[in-house]
Amino acid sequence: MAVLIPSLGASVSRMTTGERRLAERLEQKLDSDYLLWYDVPVGPKRSHPDFIVLHPLRGLLILEVKDWRLETIQKATRGMWEIVPGGELKSVNNPFEQARHYAEEVVDALKRDPQLVQPSGKWQGMLTFPWSYGVVFSHITRRQFEASGLQHAIDGHRVLCADEMQENADPEDLQSRLWGMFPTLMRGALTLPQIDRVRWLLFPEVRVNTQRSLFDSTDAAQDEAAERALPSILSVMDLQQEQLARSLGDGHRVIHGVAGSGKTMILGYRAEFLAQAASAAKPVLVLCYNEPLAVKLASVMEAKGLSERVHVRNFHKWCRQQLVAFGQELPPQKMATGAKMDDMVDRVIRAVDRKHIPSGQYLAVLIDEGHDFRPEWLKLVTQMVDPSTNSLLLLYDDAQSIYERQRSKQFSFKSVGIQAQGRTTVLKINYRNTRQILQTASQIAGGLLTAENSEQGEDGIPLLLPVSCGREGPEPMVIDLPTLHEEAAKVAELLSAAHQEGHAWGDMAVLCRHYEGMEECARALARRRLPHQVRHRSGDFRPLEDSIKVMTMHVSKGLEFPIVTVMGLNGSSHKQDEVEAEARLLYVAATRATQRLLIATKAPA
Repeated sequence: MAVLIPSLGASVSRMTTGERRLAERLEQKLDSDYLLWYDVPVGPKRSHPDFIVLHPLRGLLILEVKDWRLETIQKATRGMWEIVPGGELKSVNNPFEQARHYAEEVVDALKRDPQLVQPSGKWQGMLTFPWSYGVVFSHITRRQFEASGLQHAIDGHRVLCADEMQENADPEDLQSRLWGMFPTLMRGALTLPQIDRVRWLLFPEVRVNTQRSLFDSTDAAQDEAAERALPSILSVMDLQQEQLARSLGDGHRVIHGVAGSGKTMILGYRAEFLAQAASAAKPVLVLCYNEPLAVKLASVMEAKGLSERVHVRNFHKWCRQQLVAFGQELPPQKMATGAKMDDMVDRVIRAVDRKHIPSGQYLAVLIDEGHDFRPEWLKLVTQMVDPSTNSLLLLYDDAQSIYERQRSKQFSFKSVGIQAQGRTTVLKINYRNTRQILQTASQIAGGLLTAENSEQGEDGIPLLLPVSCGREGPEPMVIDLPTLHEEAAKVAELLSAAHQEGHAWGDMAVLCRHYEGMEECARALARRRLPHQVRHRSGDFRPLEDSIKVMTMHVSKGLEFPIVTVMGLNGSSHKQDEVEAEARLLYVAATRATQRLLIATKAPA
């Protein structure tokens, strides 16, 4: 069964009857190594061919689908056709020429990559694999096509007819019709890395970048410059991630994903899609618990020009803004911080219940790191979705639940108003970390990462065991030193050396267990005059600044950096619940690293 992107269920509402029938046949009749895209914008000009078919050995095929009946076509030439849809005469381009135009745009985009082009010989400058295009007539049989003389306007072997795509069609016959559309002289094959390069070039939205540039620039000149100097290794969403991102429809949806599985990337794609596709006046709301992650996501939306349509907030900031916007009283200033935050949330909940703060304020609500939210918080924000769209996306990973929350096995999404049965997805593959980093992080977590299903089934919260994507890297370094002062000095020395190797300061982060460690680290970095930024409080985090980020392990959640140092660990507790909490926290900190991980710890006395 072929892979269809977006899924049939997500696409059927905008398909014609012929497009749906073709999608069903291609998905059912082609093998699993076929990739199919329906009505996905392609290349720099964002053109919309009806179907793209890609196979490692067969190549690339563009298909244009026409639901015309024979009586619709009044005149057909190699150039123009006259048709009467709905009784009104129209002149249109030959559909074969339309398919050719889309195919040439695709090929021009792919030829920018030297790894996809013949370097020498008779076919120098041509793609290394076959490509072609054709037309599908979903309501015209082969007999009608030939009897009417349409083969004089389109060569017969470039057409798939209605009787050749019936449910009882033989899979081999269907494939023969498709690949008969190719010129006989074209040969070649695509490797898996080359297929990823094809996807990278044709579909910019599936590109995977570091969080310093989480999504592509919207500046066309920058995009074109970047593609003229393509890197040797390109990263894209895997097919499950792409299909999921493109197939997310309205309604409530939950994604359970391990650390580094691309949850935030999918959330960003969804937020941008909703903001650009909707004409409604209501904005999209993106919520997360940690303030630095909210700052990072907000900077991405601002760079894309979407900050007016996509509001990114950390949860407590959003609560305060709600109280202020609707004239509700704020908590007393003299309250302790934790109590003040709890009181502020309670005030919002009560105001919504009394209808002093309106529900349904947002076109959609997207929640990142949902495992940090208490059940009553989820119940509150679920009410903020406009009932006409009912669009809510919740991202969850119970293994990263590091705050003091009630992690009740009785908790279910249904109990807080999230109706996601049948619309829940699990992502188990970790793409962020190298195999060595993930192995170390998993050893730290120990029994905490034993896969465990929820008692509530799909409506509950499973504990997922991450699976490495297999990317290799250096073994994490562990240093044991007697004092925090020596730890910090060694960390500064190693980061300075990494910079001399070519790593940017902004690629580095030091994650500390306590504020004491942050201060000691900051002094060590200052002595070496290394640019650094210490995140003491809300507003201190500046993600785009080229400096070493120094922060607590807690607030690093949701972020990632090529080089991460973890220091100031607390291994003194012998209480089981405290040991588990520390292990969970260290697991989260260690999985922030994409390339190198350094763990600094004081040697036991």
